[in-house]
Amino acid sequence: MEENEDNQRDPADEQVEREIRRARKFTASEAMARLAGPGAMKGASPVSRVQQAETEIGTWLMNSLPDPGGALRLVLGRHLKGSKLLLESLDQPLAALAEYCRNLLASDYLLEELVREADVEWGRAMDERPYFDREGAAPSPDDPYTTESVRILLGEAVTQLTGS
Repeated sequence: MEENEDNQRDPADEQVEREIRRARKFTASEAMARLAGPGAMKGASPVSRVQQAETEIGTWLMNSLPDPGGALRLVLGRHLKGSKLLLESLDQPLAALAEYCRNLLASDYLLEELVREADVEWGRAMDERPYFDREGAAPSPDDPYTTESVRILLGEAVTQLTGS
């Protein structure tokens, strides 16, 4: 008997539903959801695993990496976003971050390039001329990102991430 009641809807209710649908904007995501059918997303997140991993890294950097200017966090996140290292570690994105930091610490060239990019990003954000490390010269006391300061920050990050 309930089945018959479900199949025979009140015409007034159907009219109201048609009016509501007519006023709504139809989106591509709604079309895909309708194609997938009811219950297609049960138990699944609408956010991709890649986005979840990138968000977890961004959250960790925001909460755990002391970076008042924010440029270093931004550059690290940008380098990891969509990287092969991250894509191979979607289940453990913080392990990918730790590995990336270890790779930076193992290469003076990569570390210097990261510092340079952070300096550029900081200068852009602050609308100031960035300070760059110069070979043979002492770093400026106003420089928020020196090779040595970033080396220390990344070493501390690896320690926090790996617990060793």
